[in-house]
Amino acid sequence: KIHQYVMLCAPHMGQVAALGALRSAANEKRAMVEEYRLRRNLIVAGLNRAGLACHVPDGAFYAFPSVEGTGLSDVEFAERLLAEERVAVVPGSVFGAGGAGHLRCAYAVSREDLSEAVRRIERFVGSLGERSAPTLEAGQTAD
Repeated sequence: KIHQYVMLCAPHMGQVAALGALRSAANEKRAMVEEYRLRRNLIVAGLNRAGLACHVPDGAFYAFPSVEGTGLSDVEFAERLLAEERVAVVPGSVFGAGGAGHLRCAYAVSREDLSEAVRRIERFVGSLGERSAPTLEAGQTAD
């Protein structure tokens, strides 16, 4: 009987420890949500500043800016950005026809790395001598 109760009912000490862990995790979750919000805002603002129209993503850890106004395809842009500035992005066209003319830029890296990547992207776009379509304000979507 004792074994049955031990297996079916969590001991009080275990419940207290679990509650503490869950509360701690909630604080860590809030901190990480805020950190990723800062990273997202950093990359979106930087891409728009560089002239690559980019809306604020709602979900994943990726920005999806347009490179259509640069005179390069998404593949050419990604290849040259890697070769010339050592910044890796994924051409949007690898995700299907709807992604053509865009890049997938991950922001699940440190803010320091993002700031450096944005600086290099701005320099690269500036070297092209062209700018993309008007940038989007926070909350706008590319229609």
